[in-house]
Amino acid sequence: MSFSSAILIRWTQAARPQLEPESTLLALLNEVSSDSPKLVDDPLKSPRPAVPRAESWQSPLAKQCKDLDQRVRRRLEAIRKRLEQDREEISIDASNYGKRYRLDPWKQPIDPKPRLVVLHETSNTLSSAINTFKTYHPNDNDQVSYHTLIGRSGEVVDVVDPFMRAYGAGYSAFLGEWAVTNPEFMGSVNNFALHLSLETPADGYIGGRTHSGYTSEQYDALAVVLDEWMSQFGIPPEAITTHEHVDLGGERGDPRSFDWGELQVRLAALKRLC
Repeated sequence: MSFSSAILIRWTQAARPQLEPESTLLALLNEVSSDSPKLVDDPLKSPRPAVPRAESWQSPLAKQCKDLDQRVRRRLEAIRKRLEQDREEISIDASNYGKRYRLDPWKQPIDPKPRLVVLHETSNTLSSAINTFKTYHPNDNDQVSYHTLIGRSGEVVDVVDPFMRAYGAGYSAFLGEWAVTNPEFMGSVNNFALHLSLETPADGYIGGRTHSGYTSEQYDALAVVLDEWMSQFGIPPEAITTHEHVDLGGERGDPRSFDWGELQVRLAALKRLC
């Protein structure tokens, strides 16, 4: 597997690795990750930021082993098969994503394995988000991306390879864990997170705490993508969270109007909640 220094190399369904064995996953991570980012010159003058206080997270997804909707399962399996052909992959500007690191700037080990999913919304159209990702951003504060986008009709657009680091959440942590990858900034979950964003409905473009919500097609596609990630990386349902929860700045509220019940039915049908 190789990656261009300028743009994300597209990957095909046929070429996507099967990641069940832990040794295979670690080997692939070692291939695309980097030992460390820029190191600090003097650790005494530039000490590591203190780890944030752990905020509890109780997943809205409940364990469910019975009363699984077989019609939903069949529908999702059909969508999975269709996405093998219809799933789109785009290239974005290299300023908006990076490698996952195994060491922080103080040469302390950090685990680059994806083990958290953060849900977002685009706050505008799908095309607007894609245009932003394709734009060169020299300022670190402006760099942004997600691994995958899901449009209003259920279209799935892969933006950043899951083995790479998307810039989906700046100042963030999950259960007291973050990774500092730039000594000039506080930590974030990006080094061990997968970021997925749902296209916002038109009535949500102007802001506000709520909007009309997401379509059934979006929830279907979301469940299929999550099922794939949960299988590949061993991510449990309780490690699926929101941008609002991981944000330490208290400025994010996405994905607004998200219906966890819709996701519950679908993941249960795929036997991901038992």
